Amino acid sequence: MSENTKVLSALPGIFYRKPSPDEDVYVNEGDEVKSGDTIGIIEVMKTFFEVKAETDGVLESFLIANEDMVDAGQELAVLIK
Repeated sequence: MSENTKVLSALPGIFYRKPSPDEDVYVNEGDEVKSGDTIGIIEVMKTFFEVKAETDGVLESFLIANEDMVDAGQELAVLIK
């Protein structure tokens, strides 16, 4: 039986799925991730903070779009164990 885990934002800011506009996304839906893998970044006042998976699993879906504003504690993505 699979178990879902939500990835939460630690900070308010703008969520990005890739490190820069001309690079590929960190991870796509359906990709396998390991604990500690970066799945996105959050920009706060021109400073960037990595959003990391806290468990191994498969990225089922992102719950927000690239470049969306997020709040601290907001759900960003769902991992399936």
